[in-house]
Amino acid sequence: MVKLNKIYTRTGDDGTTGIVGGSRIAKSAPLMAAIGDVDEANSWIGIAAVALDEAPGEAAMLMRIQNELFDLGADLATPPDAERGFGPHDMALRIVPAQIARLEEEIDAMNAGLAALRSFILPGGTDAAARLHLARAVTRRAERSAVAAAATRDLNPLALTYLNRLSDHLFVLARHINANAGGDILWKPGATR
Repeated sequence: MVKLNKIYTRTGDDGTTGIVGGSRIAKSAPLMAAIGDVDEANSWIGIAAVALDEAPGEAAMLMRIQNELFDLGADLATPPDAERGFGPHDMALRIVPAQIARLEEEIDAMNAGLAALRSFILPGGTDAAARLHLARAVTRRAERSAVAAAATRDLNPLALTYLNRLSDHLFVLARHINANAGGDILWKPGATR
């Protein structure tokens, strides 16, 4: 599917980049901001995954998510098909309902063992949880960027839903990791006044 023999092409030296279908857009376009933020979120998820040596099931979840974020980037870069819209077909990678459903199932399974929140929590706790909170914050930014891009061009609505659900997933996973190491760090409003 992908073959890269040469990393630099010089075609982007003019400040544009190619998207699926062969058209070129400005690297500063809202769509490219969204794709870049998804890439950054994916990188932070990778950094979180390497901290989960003692939680191989959770690391495997993150590896599936990383692969799906590459699919999501391709989805964002692919205009809707004239006949099928954003429905899946052989020529385009699209986020599909089953991927969102799996995130929700994983969220529910992890959340079932957690105490109800009685306060906001501070990003931190274990090293892995802190990394997950950072990945969650960047995922929220990616979602905001994708929503802004959707105001300028048609995007798969399931891609936006996926990003929203993914940030919830990362939040619950951070709580799940912290629960096994003493719990969340609770926000204490006005504690330093």
